[in-house]
Amino acid sequence: MNNTDKLYERRKKSVPNALGIFNLSSIQSAKGAIIIDADGRELIDFAGGIGVNNAGHGVPEIIEAIKSQADKFIHASFNISVYEQYLDLTEKLCEILPHGESTKAMLTLSGAESVENAIKIARAVTGKAGIICYDGSFHGRTMMAMTLTSNVKYKEGAGPYAPEVYRLEFPYYKPSMSARMTADEFDDLMIMKLHKTFSSTVSVSQTAAIILELVQGEGGFTVASKKYVQYLRKFCTENNIVLIFDEVQSGFGRTGKWAAYEHYGVTPDLSTWAKSMGGGMPIGAVIGKQEIMDAVKPGLIGGTYLGNPLSCVASLASINYMQKNNINAAGDKVGKIVRDRFNQLQAKYPKNITDVRGLGAMLAIEFFNPETKMPDGDATKSIVNKCLEKGLIVITSGTYGNCIRILSPLFIEDEILEKGLSILEETIKEILL
Repeated sequence: MNNTDKLYERRKKSVPNALGIFNLSSIQSAKGAIIIDADGRELIDFAGGIGVNNAGHGVPEIIEAIKSQADKFIHASFNISVYEQYLDLTEKLCEILPHGESTKAMLTLSGAESVENAIKIARAVTGKAGIICYDGSFHGRTMMAMTLTSNVKYKEGAGPYAPEVYRLEFPYYKPSMSARMTADEFDDLMIMKLHKTFSSTVSVSQTAAIILELVQGEGGFTVASKKYVQYLRKFCTENNIVLIFDEVQSGFGRTGKWAAYEHYGVTPDLSTWAKSMGGGMPIGAVIGKQEIMDAVKPGLIGGTYLGNPLSCVASLASINYMQKNNINAAGDKVGKIVRDRFNQLQAKYPKNITDVRGLGAMLAIEFFNPETKMPDGDATKSIVNKCLEKGLIVITSGTYGNCIRILSPLFIEDEILEKGLSILEETIKEILL
């Protein structure tokens, strides 16, 4: 039994089985886009800690910032003693992610906690209760976030769920739909369904917020229609509904911009953040228009550990590092390389690979079984396992687990990216033939 297997044996004895395993790898150290596992093997990291390591592993500036702060103080609670590390970060977030003329930010511990607070803010400010979310969404595993999450595997048996949550079809136009309708016709249909919801399911006067991932993470990297999102912005403004964009996985260069919403020419009222914001440390944020953030009564939002100083300095160091090295250009470059390879694969296996989708370097490839005409989660799982044997870490996504998603560090070296893509291509060929 190797060291990795031994770790998984230990895991079985002290960790609940319900804690999911997305890939049977291990780690003892990492640098850039390379992980060294418990047996000393080099693995190319295409998972990025589920989208956390956009800047890469082992960034010296982040490590030094954490060490330096640990010598000063580790915790005080921002509600008791104000400290500059928190303010340095919130000021930076408001600078790079402005929400209108004046922006404010609160820090959280995670993406789920960001979502919970964004919903609280929206309800408190509007005095309304209804929340609209979408099929395929993933917003976290805490109570409201779990309710908003679409895939039942993340919440089965954990109800009753939070009330006043309503779900719409996600506005993703799949190229295979072209035989039935154009992209414009699809957008018009989705807009019609939006209006129908407010006449047959929940009224505008009861709706506090609409929350949307512009690029769905667990949902399989489906990309929301630009026309629909722009209409949604107008609709929410006219009807006193808070528009929330969940940028937890799509932020900080992943789509080739700081925020996915920058591709759409619209600004949300509130947005939620985490993952690559922290450079590997647990931290998130709710960013929003000042008039909305300041309309909340004191005490409604907050928490003991929010804006932990170690996480704050790591986040600021990571953002500065990404800014200095142009993370957005890196995301754009990686995205073009990966998309080109994925398009070539789809051309080779058109019956098995039914979609290549995403935005920037947030890309996925979808597999179907040509005989059953059903999503091919089995083949996808086999690809993940075989890639690991060959030295590549990848993970799945999609409601049926039939998509391979790419979340590699964005500053990945060209030769490592190409090697990883070659392993993936070689493995897909082996599994499909």
